[in-house]
Amino acid sequence: MELLPASLSLFDATVLIISAGITSLITAAMGIGGGVLLLAVMATIVPAAALIPLHGLVQLGSNGNRAWLTRQHTQWPVVRRFLLGAVVGAALASLIVVQLPLQWIQFSVAGFILYLVWGPKPGKHPLGHGGQVAAGALTTLVSMFVGATGPLVAGFIHRHELDKLATTATFASCMSGQHLLKMLVFSSIGFAFWQWLPLLALMILAGTLGSWLGLKLLNKMPASLFRTLFRWSVTLLALRLLWQATLA
Repeated sequence: MELLPASLSLFDATVLIISAGITSLITAAMGIGGGVLLLAVMATIVPAAALIPLHGLVQLGSNGNRAWLTRQHTQWPVVRRFLLGAVVGAALASLIVVQLPLQWIQFSVAGFILYLVWGPKPGKHPLGHGGQVAAGALTTLVSMFVGATGPLVAGFIHRHELDKLATTATFASCMSGQHLLKMLVFSSIGFAFWQWLPLLALMILAGTLGSWLGLKLLNKMPASLFRTLFRWSVTLLALRLLWQATLA
């Protein structure tokens, strides 16, 4: 097995490994943002056909490690209902052979994020059980076509007004399950992950280190500052999606 795919240089591989570590640190420390940033970096280096499955596998490693490190803070009932919907979303995605229009998805995702974060919150209650299942199904379906649905899942988690560690832990668990389902779908349609395994292993290792460092920063960050950074990070990413859709 070759250490690097023929399409990548050593410099490209180094950039990807460092980016995996830095973006994992960002997500662990701020609760959101790293996955989208990593996707943007990978899009400039990785072949388009491999972008979404490879990004998903790296994010599975990063989020899985973060979910394990923070497991005692995870809101498991929310995660279970989210993943129930995620299974439905993955099953639907496996049946769709025509890729949805990217511009339409960008507008829809951005609008939904902004509503979840800034929209009216009746009695400040979280989404009901059905809403949690629906969020899992919708975000998982969309993730098969645009890759980084972290901002959308983060908007759903934000609605529950958890403390900073519970937010990070629950988000990491939801994303881990979603990325695992994504890997199963892409494997079932024949994507050859084995060609990328050495590079992916190094990126996941860098992400693990980034998660550990980011969680150290999270523990030192005031809760009020975390909530502010979290809300505005999600909002800026949503506005970025709108801008990209407008230019498309």
